[in-house]
Amino acid sequence: MILVSPADGLFSLGETLSCGQSFRWRCVSVSGAPEAWHGVAFGHALTAVQADGAVEFDCTETEFREIWFDYFDLGADYAAARARIAAAVPQLRDVLAFAPGIRLLRQEPWEGFVTFLLSQCNNIPRIEGIVERLCAAFGEEISPGEYAFPGAERLASCELSDLAPLRAGYRAQYVLAAAQRAASGALDLEALRDLPLEEARAALMALPGVGRKVADCALLYGLHRMECFPVDVWMKRALALLPGLDPARLGADAGLAQQYIFHAIRNGRLAGA
Repeated sequence: MILVSPADGLFSLGETLSCGQSFRWRCVSVSGAPEAWHGVAFGHALTAVQADGAVEFDCTETEFREIWFDYFDLGADYAAARARIAAAVPQLRDVLAFAPGIRLLRQEPWEGFVTFLLSQCNNIPRIEGIVERLCAAFGEEISPGEYAFPGAERLASCELSDLAPLRAGYRAQYVLAAAQRAASGALDLEALRDLPLEEARAALMALPGVGRKVADCALLYGLHRMECFPVDVWMKRALALLPGLDPARLGADAGLAQQYIFHAIRNGRLAGA
């Protein structure tokens, strides 16, 4: 067990894992724990419990250091980022106050890309179901009933008919096309980390089924390109309630601000929402 209390005090499991940035975490019941979550990332399962501001990770010190410290972005100064957002866009102060414990996960790039391919015209519970079926069907079993996210090579070997049980609809063809590109080397997600943003976005949008929103989500949630500000239906509603908001003013904090806004609008915490 590893016990963590971030120095900035800004870490909520519930706010971080329910805000729509990842689809493999579930709130679970743990005896004596007010809040517990279980999920899988980077081929490892984890149960984490939060109480009195501290988070207990059910893992070894080595696993925490090699996977979960970075995954939950525990080395970042969120207090400073929040202060910059409030100074740049004062109208976001109420949004910042709603869920201050959100942190942006550093997800595996391939998983981040595929899950947001599956997110098109979809809702979070349905996306979670598709992702769960995808992992159970094609992922490596890491413990009884738990599966890693399948790699591009595994999915590239499939026929479109193999993906039918996922009930992903038209999105399945996009996943298969992406897997084939990645497996062949034509798509190198890691190479997009350091490309100028417009070039990285254009590389993703050249793939079948990838529009601006999916590309920006893949870059933000899979590659931690914090300057990205994905806009979907929820965000269009939010921006209509925040007239004059220019994401460019937020610079490298744009992605974090977007997540605060997205979570607030989905929970009815923007005036007029």
